[in-house]
Amino acid sequence: MAFEIKQSLKLSQRLVMTPQLQQAIKLLQLSRQEMQEMINTELIENPMLEEVESSSTQTEADTTNLENREAEGMTAAEAMQPSGDDKIVEGKTEFDWEEYVESFTSASPVPNTREVPDELPNFENMVSNSTDLVTHLEWQVSMSNMTGDERELADHILGNLNEDGYFTGSLEDIVKEIGFDLEDAEEVLKMMQRMDPGGVCARDLKECLLAQLEVRSKEDHESIENLELLIEIISHHLVDLENRNYQAITKATSRSLDEVYAVTKQMLELNPKPGKEYASMSDTQYITPDIYVYKVGDDYSIVLNEEGMPRLRVSSYYKRVLHQARAEAKQKGVNSKEYVQEKLRNAVWLIKSIHNRQKTIFRVMESIVKYQREFFEQGVHALKPLVLREVANDIGVHESTISRVTTNKYAHTPVGTFELKYFFNSGIAGIAGAGDVSSESVKQKIKELISKEDPKRPFSDQRLVQLLKEQNINIARRTVAKYREGLSILSSSRRKKLF
Repeated sequence: MAFEIKQSLKLSQRLVMTPQLQQAIKLLQLSRQEMQEMINTELIENPMLEEVESSSTQTEADTTNLENREAEGMTAAEAMQPSGDDKIVEGKTEFDWEEYVESFTSASPVPNTREVPDELPNFENMVSNSTDLVTHLEWQVSMSNMTGDERELADHILGNLNEDGYFTGSLEDIVKEIGFDLEDAEEVLKMMQRMDPGGVCARDLKECLLAQLEVRSKEDHESIENLELLIEIISHHLVDLENRNYQAITKATSRSLDEVYAVTKQMLELNPKPGKEYASMSDTQYITPDIYVYKVGDDYSIVLNEEGMPRLRVSSYYKRVLHQARAEAKQKGVNSKEYVQEKLRNAVWLIKSIHNRQKTIFRVMESIVKYQREFFEQGVHALKPLVLREVANDIGVHESTISRVTTNKYAHTPVGTFELKYFFNSGIAGIAGAGDVSSESVKQKIKELISKEDPKRPFSDQRLVQLLKEQNINIARRTVAKYREGLSILSSSRRKKLF
């Protein structure tokens, strides 16, 4: 068998994403916090980068120069770089690096002259620690008279709690693993269910509520009226109670409707999710807006939030490094400038990408304000239908770019703080020539209608459809149900209140 070797040429086109382009795309979808972390990481890893000191006089001069050059039609990235920077992007090596770095040389940062007080408060006085549910229960277990084996079982139970405080594991599997008696394990579990908060470590709602009743009855038996009836309802009629079928409960218990109502009111004082109060103690995550929208006269002004965002430039220290690299190349024949060239190129691309990111965010918000001007004047009711394509065509970018820009970005406006994605929503056709309305404004109308209903005669989904038609909104019943569930609003049968 003979093999023949041939050469052939084939011409084709394909899209190749350079590392710089991948970096620019990645920066677009980063949140503000992620952006700050990324910049701080780059400051550590790339010695060519340094943070601009806001107090530096040279910084003000650089900023003025940047504004003047931008006024001439340059982008900020081009204005920040000398005219020979295109050689960096193209990868050419014949470039005067010393002259390039010299252009970024600035005076030494002004030292911090603020006086530090002689006595500072203790660190412990500035930090507060919240106790989570498991830690709170571990402390109670350690203070109890449990044996060593019982405490080991308790640790396994605590390791299987969800955020509501329910035990989601299998007690049978745990006792097999640690060699514990099942009946004794049940007693330990009941003991833990009567710890604070009452009903924690329960396996279901019935067990949770009964444990709380037992704790309350021991504390003050007289405060609970018709305790036996309440226990019977929890033990056997939770489904009827959920469906508000009070007639079935009165028939099964041979009690009057008034007695069932009175007991149900007492039941509302019990906590079906005992662990939630500790879950809410976790640190609150605050939103820092990326953009501020202010009303100035009859127009709106858009301001990017640059506070806390490090400003970058090329380090002037590397002027000396380039001198050393040239001397080393002459003495040893080693071209150490390749490392400097790579880091410098990365630094320039990062600065350019950050500026392009901020510029794109600004342009997107500017377009949103143009399309949703009535929203900023009147609120959610005036929110118009808007899709990514409209804004993309307006500023001349692809829809995927708008999608990335609006991810995890927030704007503070005169009517509240919203994620940029909030301004994009589908439209619902109006009636009799009325204009389309946004889905978010329809949700708001549904919420307002339900808030004004009679609790004893709540609006059904079909009734909501009719009320919306009176406001020139044509919407199907199943869509109303979908929006209502999205607002975490119960159905009319479950919203109904008889007392």
